[in-house]
Amino acid sequence: MSKRSNPEYPLTPYDEYPVHQAPYPVSYVPATDYAWDEGYFYGAYSADKQVLMLTGMRINPNADIIGGHLGVNVRGRQRTVRISREWRKHWYTAVGPLRYDVIEPYRDIRITLEPNESGLSLDLHWIGLGPAHMGERHVATVRGRRSTDQTRYNQVGVARGWMEVDGERFEIDPGSWGACRDHSWGIYEARPPLVPEPKWLPPRPATGPQRALRFSMFFAAGEYSGHMHLHEDEDGRQIATNDVFGIPFEGAVDRGFEVPRLHFAEVKHQFAFAPGTRALKSGTLDLCDDDDGKWKFEFEVAWPAAPVIQCGYHLGSWRDGGTIATYHGPQDPYLEWDEFDFSEQPAPHTLYGQKESRSVYGVEHVARIRLTDPRGRLLNGQAEIEVFLNGRYAPYGFKAQAPQGGLTGRGVI
Repeated sequence: MSKRSNPEYPLTPYDEYPVHQAPYPVSYVPATDYAWDEGYFYGAYSADKQVLMLTGMRINPNADIIGGHLGVNVRGRQRTVRISREWRKHWYTAVGPLRYDVIEPYRDIRITLEPNESGLSLDLHWIGLGPAHMGERHVATVRGRRSTDQTRYNQVGVARGWMEVDGERFEIDPGSWGACRDHSWGIYEARPPLVPEPKWLPPRPATGPQRALRFSMFFAAGEYSGHMHLHEDEDGRQIATNDVFGIPFEGAVDRGFEVPRLHFAEVKHQFAFAPGTRALKSGTLDLCDDDDGKWKFEFEVAWPAAPVIQCGYHLGSWRDGGTIATYHGPQDPYLEWDEFDFSEQPAPHTLYGQKESRSVYGVEHVARIRLTDPRGRLLNGQAEIEVFLNGRYAPYGFKAQAPQGGLTGRGVI
């Protein structure tokens, strides 16, 4: 009697290549946790035009779901399309009209969104300015169980192509449009509803310092480009935390792909926040590199930051009550879209599945920057800055806040 291969883990096109890390097809992952996922985040932005495009795609193999989103914030008005399908039906990084093509790894990624009912469409090339920044592998635990075990890299680029938003066309050129991205995989944060009911588990112990601030910045100015992120506890200490984000500080600056990278060793900051929110208005960063060189970044946010609720990662963002990791029905693909005005913040907004309006602010900022390098040269550029600020944070006088589930610190008051 013949023995057939396991139909649950079929061969994929990627199995043609010598890339395997385990004696299984690529359709198998070495974990059963619904929090195991892999995916991308891409951004393209212009401080002068006050436009930010954010798109992402994530695969949840254990739910057999691939979900994607693409949103455009134009001077505070934000339109987003969310798309989902079953993953193992076909393997490419494409969900309905949204598609990612790797033309040349780390150098040229083509992102397309074909015309669809949302009124959004796009065809751009994401072009790397320097090599990707590989972050330190991060692990967090809850009562002995790994709640995070993830690897991530970040990269800065420029963009070339075009984008249309409800008939308004934007020509995207690498001279004036910045770009950023990350790629992460492993066990990430658990997202309801694909989590156990909390009442059946002991309370999560408050072990060690708790993260309050996440600050992540992609920047480009003159010949320099780079990325940094820092995480601090509620008293402003840059120390490791048992959290989904927990690396105290990492950062580097590049001059293209060929010049050796220079790493940052320490950072101090001074931030100003938009009234009534935890969104940035302006700030200063003073850094020292491994060669004792001094760097200074001064930034001003170009328009109110973009909220991330519409991207679809958390409850309240999809109309049916699910998330980017859940099944939305037999359509191939399932597609929905919406548009909201966040030009004045905090903005009133009602999450899907809730009856009462909440106050919302943005966490994804596009900023003009002034960079002073170790030789004293002043260079102008732009940056994309992500800020999550949870609970009490003493350095800037923020008090404790009521928990907001997965959206705590991510733009919901």
